[in-house]
Amino acid sequence: MCGAELTSLPEGVQRVARLLQALGHPHSPRMLDDACRTAQQAADALGISVAQIAKSIVFRRKSDEAAVLVVTSGDKRVDENKVEALVGGKLGRADAEFVKRATGFSIGGVSPFAHAAAPVMLIDRELFRFDEVWAAAGHPHAVVQLRPQELEALTGAPVSDVV
Repeated sequence: MCGAELTSLPEGVQRVARLLQALGHPHSPRMLDDACRTAQQAADALGISVAQIAKSIVFRRKSDEAAVLVVTSGDKRVDENKVEALVGGKLGRADAEFVKRATGFSIGGVSPFAHAAAPVMLIDRELFRFDEVWAAAGHPHAVVQLRPQELEALTGAPVSDVV
């Protein structure tokens, strides 16, 4: 993507695209016709298994109000007790306002990278079952294709058992 293509995208997608481009990632964000606010909606739109969706789940760490972002496979449920043990504190629910303020993205479009402020982050090892996965790219209509190893490299987040 070049400058003219980028400016026609929503701001969050532009941020993701610029970061991926700067880091030499081979894929640009892809805009889908319909919003994909859930892993199942994204999988259906892409014609892939829901398990191949790298869904972003945001929690609020109660002790310091830090955003905790867990990226997991779309067919898995995050075990909050495991996450709490890994991030050193009790977790609370993150409402839409908190998610937007902490990440710069709206729920349904939270990318694993290019955040407004760096969250505490974990990547679920279950994503490594696949050669390629798809993650939100800054907007409910935007996704990006990547290998789990690229997700790990782009974010610097530890790979953990969180389901």
